[in-house]
Amino acid sequence: MNDWLEVWRGDAPLIVSIPHSGSYIPDEIEKRLVSPWLARKDADWWVERLYNFADDLGATTVRTCLSRTVIDVNRDPSGASLYPGMATTALCPTDTFDGERLYAEGQEPDAAEIAARRERWFVPYHDALRTEIDRLLAQHGKVVLYDAHSIRSRAPRLFPGELPVFNIGTNSGASCDPALAAAVEAACESSGQPLVTNGRFKGGWITRHYGKPERGIHAVQMELACRGYIDDPSPRITPQSWPSPYRPLKAAPMRSVLGDVLKACVDFAFKA
Repeated sequence: MNDWLEVWRGDAPLIVSIPHSGSYIPDEIEKRLVSPWLARKDADWWVERLYNFADDLGATTVRTCLSRTVIDVNRDPSGASLYPGMATTALCPTDTFDGERLYAEGQEPDAAEIAARRERWFVPYHDALRTEIDRLLAQHGKVVLYDAHSIRSRAPRLFPGELPVFNIGTNSGASCDPALAAAVEAACESSGQPLVTNGRFKGGWITRHYGKPERGIHAVQMELACRGYIDDPSPRITPQSWPSPYRPLKAAPMRSVLGDVLKACVDFAFKA
């Protein structure tokens, strides 16, 4: 297994994909960047710790330790935008969520380098996902792919105002059975925190590409506003204030809700 790719295998019909919590940037790329902090600023901070109970439920976890600045494994590999007409970041981002330049002048990756990164890192991540989907689908006949994300509560270039704590994406209902979406919503509603389904975040490439409910593959994305589990200093973000440290006591209520969410996913997959 690649040292940047982590796969933990369980036997329940649930896969937790964690594509954006990594911070590793190879030296040959990092030396071309404007700032190591900027290059890691938009990570989904501490999501792997937030969900580290998933194995207790028998879930399979697939995670990359790579920073999304190296390559974003949740973008269309063709480079097509997931949200045409809206601000977003690319397969190999050249700016942050706030529009800040990532690379020194003339150091951005060209088409050949992007293709090489895609082959080196994007393809193995998705080979691992596909392998686990196929394994569990053969075993159970139905599987839930849960794509786990987080983002700062405020990112004015991407969305106005403050994001709800729970942002559920099902590609406008195309990536999973409505019963699964309803079960996830019900688990989140019990928290009393604001939620939305198919709002600003409808699901990235992972949700859209793999979600095939007619074939028994039900995909859902969860985008959490960071204030739900860590201190979120939005909108003022500095190297001193971000990322906020992970504090288990603060994260505990969120972990409890997410435990209910993942249990709902497993229960759905086990139903005939």
